Amino acid sequence: MESIKNLFNLKGKVVIITGSSKGIGEAIARGLAEHGAHVVISSRKQEAVDEVVDQFKAAGLEAIGIACHVGKADQRTNLVNETINRFGGVDILINNAAINPIYGPIEEAEEAAFDKIMDVNLKAPWILSNLVLPSMKERGGGSVINISSVEGLKPGLGLGLYSTSKAALIMLTQNQAKEWGQYNIRSNAICPGLVKTKFSATIWQNEPLMNSIKKNLLSSRLGTTDEMAGLALLLASDAGAYMTGGVYTNDGGYMLG
Repeated sequence: MESIKNLFNLKGKVVIITGSSKGIGEAIARGLAEHGAHVVISSRKQEAVDEVVDQFKAAGLEAIGIACHVGKADQRTNLVNETINRFGGVDILINNAAINPIYGPIEEAEEAAFDKIMDVNLKAPWILSNLVLPSMKERGGGSVINISSVEGLKPGLGLGLYSTSKAALIMLTQNQAKEWGQYNIRSNAICPGLVKTKFSATIWQNEPLMNSIKKNLLSSRLGTTDEMAGLALLLASDAGAYMTGGVYTNDGGYMLG
C-alpha cells in the first residue's frame, strides 16, 4: 500500500492558478509548490506575478509568471499555450480569479456589471477548462478545481449577481466531472466562506455587518488564506483521486448558521 504522504506529492505536476498574485490564489499556489508542483502564477499585471514568482523562487519553489486577464480571450489562450510550451502540458487547473464590482440590490445593478461578472466568474473558467482539456487527455488525466463560494450555496444580501455566478460555477463543475470522468479528469468546487483578503474588504471592514456575520459563524472568526490551501492540495493530488463532482465548503461553519 502506498504511503498516504506520497499521495500528496505533486512533483512534476504542472499547475495553472488564475488570480494567484495575492489572497487565496497565492496561498493555494504556495501550498502546491511546496508539494513539488511547477506552478504558473497568473493575474492581470506582469509586475504582480513576477513579484510572487521571485518570492517563491527565494523559498526554493518552482514557479513562473504569466500575466492574464481571464476576461480576455487572447490572454486566456496565451496563458495555456505558454504553459504548454514551457512545461509540455497541464495537469491541474485552478480557476480562482473572480470579481465583484458591485454591492447592493440586484435591481439596481447595471447590465454591464452583470456581463462583466459572468465573463470573469463563469465564462472564463468554462473556456480555460476547455483549453486545457486536450493536454489533460494527452497526459492521461487531470484535476480542475473551481473556486466558488458559500454565496453560491446560500444567498446573502448585496451579492446577488456574484452569488448567481458562483452558483452557476458549481453546476459547471458538476457537468465537467460528469462529461470528463471518462478521460480520468476530475472536477471539484471549493466554496470558501468569508476569508480576510483585499477582495472581501468591503465586508470585513464594515463593523456592524461583520458583527452580524460572526453570529452565524461557528468559528466566530474570519478564515485565513492559508486555511484554503489544504483542501485544494487534496483535490489536486492523488490523495483525492476518487473525488470528483464534489462541492466542498471551507467556511468556519457558516453554512450551519
